[in-house]
Amino acid sequence: MQPVKSLVERPIPASALIDAELGSAIRIALSDRRAALSDTLNSMEPEAAEIGEIAALITRTLRNGGRVLVAGNGGSAAEAQHFATELVGRFKRERDPWPAMALTADTAMLTAIANDYGFETVFSRQVAAFGGEGDVLVAFSTSGESANLVRAAETAVERGMAIVAITGPRPNRLASIADRVIEVPIADIPVIQELHAVVLHILCELVESSLVEAAR
Repeated sequence: MQPVKSLVERPIPASALIDAELGSAIRIALSDRRAALSDTLNSMEPEAAEIGEIAALITRTLRNGGRVLVAGNGGSAAEAQHFATELVGRFKRERDPWPAMALTADTAMLTAIANDYGFETVFSRQVAAFGGEGDVLVAFSTSGESANLVRAAETAVERGMAIVAITGPRPNRLASIADRVIEVPIADIPVIQELHAVVLHILCELVESSLVEAAR
């Protein structure tokens, strides 16, 4: 009978080495992301009052029959659609839909405006069409420097709208125009976007809770 080889003598399959290296890399990535999110969330605690003010602003707007227009580019476009979806659909409670519109969702309109007037106008022209006094523009931007969002905010000022900017670190042009600003004070764009999602969920919770309780 042949003796059983010791574990030391057995060759380790290449796939196992790859899996081990991948597992180690993932654990490191999770640890790094956990630390970044935790540190940044802690540094955002002074923003709590501002988040409350923004929730109150959006609540008043919807209660008074106003609209919430939402915009952003790239990952922030997804956040804009996410936020509008939670308001029109539901977040956690059964209730009536609220008038919120993502200015990022209509590809025919976006491409027509960009083709005819330039990409920097894709949101401002929609703000001019759909926004008015008593409405709110919510702009998501990791940099706060996107020309199309700055133009949209300028148009919202002309239309008598309130402006909420949810951005990365200040200073930036979008924040300088906005009435209310939530700043994520970190340079890492993926972490900014992840914390923008946290912020929009908190806003949805506060707005929905206020409006549903008031309707009872």
